[in-house]
Amino acid sequence: MNPLTTSVFDLPDHLSPKADPSLIAGDEQHFAAIAESLQQTIAELSDRLDAERKAPGGMGRQAMDRDAEIHRLTARLRALRRFGLDLCLGHMVSADNPEPVYIGRLGLTDSAGRRLLVDWRSPAAEPFFGATHANPMGLASRRRYRWTGGRISDYWDEVFTADGLERHAALDDQSAFIASLGGNRSARMRDVLGTIQADQDAIIRAGSRGALVVDGGPGTGKTVVALHRSAYLLYSDPRLSHHRRGGVLFVGPHRPYLAYVADVLPSLGEEGVQTATLRDLVDEGATAAVEADPDVARLKSSAGMVRAIETAVRFYEEPPAEGMTVTTDWADIWLSADDWAEAFDAPEPGTPHNEGREQVWDELVAILLDKLNADVSPDLFRRSLAHDEELVTTLNRAWPLLEAADLVGDLWSVPAYLRLCAPWLSRDEIRTLQRKEAPQAWTVSDLPLLDAARQRLGDPEAARRKRRHEAVLAAQRERMTQVVDNLIEAAASSGADGDDGEGLVTMLRGADAQVSLVDESELPTADLDRLAGPFAHIVVDEAQELTDAEWQMLLLRCPSRSFTIVGDRAQARHGFTETWQERLERIGLDRINLASLSINYRTPEEVMTEAEPVIRAVLPDANVPTSIRSNGIPVTHGSASDLDSLLTTWLAAHPDGIACVIGDPTFPTTSRVRSLTPELSKGLEFDLVVLVDPEEFGEGIEGAVDRYVAMTRATQQLIILTRH
Repeated sequence: MNPLTTSVFDLPDHLSPKADPSLIAGDEQHFAAIAESLQQTIAELSDRLDAERKAPGGMGRQAMDRDAEIHRLTARLRALRRFGLDLCLGHMVSADNPEPVYIGRLGLTDSAGRRLLVDWRSPAAEPFFGATHANPMGLASRRRYRWTGGRISDYWDEVFTADGLERHAALDDQSAFIASLGGNRSARMRDVLGTIQADQDAIIRAGSRGALVVDGGPGTGKTVVALHRSAYLLYSDPRLSHHRRGGVLFVGPHRPYLAYVADVLPSLGEEGVQTATLRDLVDEGATAAVEADPDVARLKSSAGMVRAIETAVRFYEEPPAEGMTVTTDWADIWLSADDWAEAFDAPEPGTPHNEGREQVWDELVAILLDKLNADVSPDLFRRSLAHDEELVTTLNRAWPLLEAADLVGDLWSVPAYLRLCAPWLSRDEIRTLQRKEAPQAWTVSDLPLLDAARQRLGDPEAARRKRRHEAVLAAQRERMTQVVDNLIEAAASSGADGDDGEGLVTMLRGADAQVSLVDESELPTADLDRLAGPFAHIVVDEAQELTDAEWQMLLLRCPSRSFTIVGDRAQARHGFTETWQERLERIGLDRINLASLSINYRTPEEVMTEAEPVIRAVLPDANVPTSIRSNGIPVTHGSASDLDSLLTTWLAAHPDGIACVIGDPTFPTTSRVRSLTPELSKGLEFDLVVLVDPEEFGEGIEGAVDRYVAMTRATQQLIILTRH
């Protein structure tokens, strides 16, 4: 379709009154201007991107700036090409200005500087999402579009003042909104930016200082809020830009969830968010099993066990208690116990253990060189000491390079070491935690301890890389000095004299010239761990499931303590008896604000009527949201033997819908039917949900939560089957 010559509206016959030119002519003209500007902007960005790619790469900061600009231009082009005209979400008309303001996923300006689209995250766009009849925020009316295949298939108007009626509004307030709620789901989360509601928008736009808790039951849009808030914060808060060594980390509960929401942030024009599960934060997470023993899982889940890692590392940072004689080529030097203690105090607080060892060595060299009191080259003296086997061996024993896996494995295989590091544990608890046969057979419960150990120890290769780095630089400078001497000699023999000769000598001897001649491509590099942090802000979805130990993994990565915490206490599989305030203060957060979502936009009233008693039976104070729609489809019960025929019939009647079978591990996943456990269904949604033997999900809180979560994944219909 050429949007300049073909109408952007493609309304079905039953909505033909909405095609009246008096209602849409202004939109048609504006979309023509958007189409022209898009074409021009894409061409300009393409030319700039080509020019950047052809430009010299440069070095250091110049290379980083070039890469950042290429990334920015590429992301902008990708968003513009992906959406086209449907970048536009709708328009709003203020009570004191009849000219509509159009809201887009991105901002767009024409060649004359006229603003065609206002970025949805800008303050100017806030009334489009936040206005209500109780608080119209200065609006007379608002129009939202529903896009299908790049054209507008419906729109709906909301009028806030009497004047709004005179500005040609189609008073069909809820058609597209309700239709979007009841529409078919897909394998990925639908685009819902155009239907963000006022209660959700207020949370999305809240400030980033401290911790914001978004508490809401099933279907309230918690995940929608979390994702859109990520994009909003990156746009509105310069501190969070990943170009400023900040960035945002989005943590989801499991891999199916991350796959489900993978398209949302790119659709908002934002690619600067790292997404991960807690498993992803630790190398061992990919293969870690679930802890089979609940007592072991409970003991490892405490923040105290994470703090025990500090004691475990300190055990390997004790200076030798006795002095020694160090034999050098120049003299024998006495290195006392006090000298050792002084050297061991050299690392700055917070220095990773393995990097601190190099600082200890530097201090030892300085102490011994000072005691030698002779005119000896420091580099020569250092090389001599490195060959002193007794000195190096003594240091290695007192401050060895350590691997995180070895450190944590020792806790589970050496009872005396565990008792030293965690003295509050009883003898029975220490015995329970021992697994001498396979101390490094990691479980999910070990991951926070491995993470804390790796953060505290640092990379054991760091010191080696540093030495290689310095060796390469030294070799380059030596070669460069020879080149400079040769150039000066050549200049002198060719008769260069006067100011020119002095200028040449000054330039070649200058430190800036020497630095510029270093070839950074020769320097050894390490792979960057993009999930190691620090991050300026972390968003955590399904946060009610995190243990105290798992929270420490995230606190280590966010020194600013800036969090968006999304969850539902009623969906905590292992119970959540505290308030959010109590839980978060206990794990180390202080500035805590709570926002609550209580409207269920997703789940039909028929399903929630069946699900509410399930969770109320074990959690009477559960935040069960109120559904805003009823679809007239009752929850049905039947026999598990009818599963295949029920699905065949439903799929034939709903060619675009997707279903999920929860509770039958033998049922195979197909292109339109997922087969999941209750735990892996959390955070997802499906048109049809079939529960198989939900009473077998478990007893107590865990079983009730699994049943409640599984039931509330349905957006249209719920079927419950049992085996007889």
